Amino acid sequence: MSATPRRLLAGATVTVAAVATLSGCAQKAASGTGAVKVTASDTSCEVSKTEFPSGHVTLNVENKGSKVTEVYVLYPDDRIAAERENIGPGTKTSLTTEIKAGDYEIACKPGMTGDGIRQKVKATGGQSTTASRRSPETDAAVAAYRSYVLAQAEETLPKAKAFADAVKAGDVAAAKKLYAPSRIGWERTEPVAESFGDIDPKVDVREDGLDPGQDPSTDWTGWHRLEKALCKDGTISDREKQLAGQLITDLTTWVKKVGTAEITPTSMANGAKSLLDEVAHNKVTGEEERYSHTDLVDFKGNLEGAQKSYELLRPVAAKNDPALATELDQQFAALTALLDTYRIGDSGYAYTSYDKVTEPQRKDLSDGVNALAEPLSKLAAAVVVK
Repeated sequence: MSATPRRLLAGATVTVAAVATLSGCAQKAASGTGAVKVTASDTSCEVSKTEFPSGHVTLNVENKGSKVTEVYVLYPDDRIAAERENIGPGTKTSLTTEIKAGDYEIACKPGMTGDGIRQKVKATGGQSTTASRRSPETDAAVAAYRSYVLAQAEETLPKAKAFADAVKAGDVAAAKKLYAPSRIGWERTEPVAESFGDIDPKVDVREDGLDPGQDPSTDWTGWHRLEKALCKDGTISDREKQLAGQLITDLTTWVKKVGTAEITPTSMANGAKSLLDEVAHNKVTGEEERYSHTDLVDFKGNLEGAQKSYELLRPVAAKNDPALATELDQQFAALTALLDTYRIGDSGYAYTSYDKVTEPQRKDLSDGVNALAEPLSKLAAAVVVK
């Protein structure tokens, strides 16, 4: 749900607890003297060093502002190298990632909107010794995850085509039924899709996430534009039929690009945390699917994607931090069980319409997400090969 790399989180009311300290192996990674300190406020983004060795880099982030913020590491073309969202006022967190030598920008985004306050930084050195120091387990995890992401993209395309065909045929009832299933593969792998920068705002932007100056009548495209037409307006015009074709064009581009994504053990771990942030910011609040109320289907996709990353990385995490692996096992199981109480039927992706979920029930879901997100934020540091 990012653009350049804008996040569409205005009005989010549910937050994931930021983590001030890490334990075990993670603590060593986060507290080392080589870490880059990022101090964010409502008007500034200060970094303790503008040059650092490439390889495994830890950012120790403190938000001294009054607004919830995000911190990104961006490539020169605004692709996302790493991110940490939803850093509350007065809180601290750490982000461990793998960065190749080159020029980057660190961006702080007070209020989680706009292009952010940016600082240019450089990762120095040639082939990083820390980047190349991987285990057979992490190499296997990266290879398996790359295959998973590609498979999800390839499986999404025919489902999206079926949805688009229903729109083009003017069949509102069929299109509404096919809408949520067409999005599951995207929701499972959203952090990888967002890493390309230009695809996500074309296919997954909400109306309130458009850039200033953009006209919803001409510039708003993708799933949610069609969701509004189907579920709020109940009509399909020639414009929606055109947008259905554009959706397939954009998703076809995604399928072609996804195999080239930069994937590392730490990006997998951070991506899993990002998926939980997506649930907290947009699904639990009901903002994501505000017209179709299919938020719990998206919730399930995000959760499955996060769990897949974790399961692939678990052999390394369990070796480096067995207590963390045990806690993650328990919290993934607990949140899955809680979400399953809203499933309609024994299988598939039919869930209670989110407008029927009460505020106390939403609070329970939020608490479950927070309980998983806290230990999941430590996974990246736990998979760094020492």
